[in-house]
Amino acid sequence: MVYKDRIIVSACLAGEKCRYDGKSKPHPDIVKLVNEGLAIPLCPEVLGGLPVPRDRSEIETGDGDTVLEGKARITTDSGKDVTEAFIKGAQEVLNIAQQENIRRAILKAKSPSCGVTVIVKQGQHADGMGVTAALLKKHRISLEEI
Repeated sequence: MVYKDRIIVSACLAGEKCRYDGKSKPHPDIVKLVNEGLAIPLCPEVLGGLPVPRDRSEIETGDGDTVLEGKARITTDSGKDVTEAFIKGAQEVLNIAQQENIRRAILKAKSPSCGVTVIVKQGQHADGMGVTAALLKKHRISLEEI
């Protein structure tokens, strides 16, 4: 991975313990980019106000686009609606990208926030984008996933 401009990365990939289960999924290349000052680690779910750890969440129907259109909700395993926190976190990530003139993001696969091509629905992998990925794509930010 060679980048000359700063990028946004999912904070869990940078080693931050911000996943729903209180763990991280560090990726050596991402950690290196952050350490070199080339990447900004962000967790949309934490930026949206959700705690660590937290109940696992899934998009009920559709994907991030349908959530942003107001046609789908995100709920936890216990049935709590956390849609607004996911939307708020996505907007915060977009705001930072725009303030910092960032045009690329590397996001965590299978996340209801960050998944670029795959999310989890009803415990199974499904095609679709998470809420943050969908919002960034709408604003022409290039996306990759790990």
